[in-house]
Amino acid sequence: MKKSFRATLIDTVLQSANDYDNLVVLNADSARALKLTDFTAAYPDRMYGMGISEADMVGTAAGMAAAGLLPVIVGFSMFVSEKPFEQLRQAIAYPNLNVKVIATHSGLCVGQDGATHQALEDMALMRSLPNFKVYAAADVAETKAAVEAMLKHDGPAYLRLGRDLAEDIFDENKSFYPGGADVLREGADVTIAACGLMVEQALLAASALRCEGINATVLNTYSVKPLPEALLLERARKTKAFVTAEDHSVIGGLGGAVCEFLSQICPVPVIRVGVKDCFGESGTQDELYHKYGLTADHIVDAARRAVSMKG
Repeated sequence: MKKSFRATLIDTVLQSANDYDNLVVLNADSARALKLTDFTAAYPDRMYGMGISEADMVGTAAGMAAAGLLPVIVGFSMFVSEKPFEQLRQAIAYPNLNVKVIATHSGLCVGQDGATHQALEDMALMRSLPNFKVYAAADVAETKAAVEAMLKHDGPAYLRLGRDLAEDIFDENKSFYPGGADVLREGADVTIAACGLMVEQALLAASALRCEGINATVLNTYSVKPLPEALLLERARKTKAFVTAEDHSVIGGLGGAVCEFLSQICPVPVIRVGVKDCFGESGTQDELYHKYGLTADHIVDAARRAVSMKG
């Protein structure tokens, strides 16, 4: 059953406000689109609408954190990561302030909003910032777990979410911690490391591969920074072939991070499934995933190639 990222996000932030009396939420003229109106109604003095001024919003959040508040920035991925990147670097990452950035509407799943709203570079940017943790949630249970884990962590963190609906993968007791990942399938022939909405596609691909006699390990690699290095190394040594899958550019995101890590310690074939160094366009999520190579079938093809390249 598919459930809404946004509804779960706001429910979790509302619940968390009861536990953290210093928690405040900031948005850049996106409260209605992000369904933040319930938070505004419950905590009118803890919601800050900053207008269409993301740089000011990030700077304000930094000042709030320096004063002892717990600021949570919520907004479209493109406009809370890429537009105010300088302020994220200078005002939050450099002084290592306790600001949480929750980015919705990431990747091609934004669909009809088109290339200007499809953040395909955000993980690459956020990974490059010292002190930031970078996460991606695959479903609503993981969204809840991620927000709760971020709030417990003292320091800047970035959470990447899809636009709206995600298939249930995890139960309500989902674990989540920096450097973590979940082994969802066991297989000795190839490892598929996926994050976000591509976890669902990776599971479908693993089922199809099994019918061909290829047994795939499937990892939900929700912690993109820090990486689950010990687990990745273990699986590289076991399967000797990797596929990464993400609704993001193949440059600098999960695939880039996995390649950077494994190439230094345990070089194995890695085939990256993602957007191939181009911008998206308007269309439904399904149409765009097919056109840009983000389906289970594309992961199956990549796994076949990775297995064929093993030495």
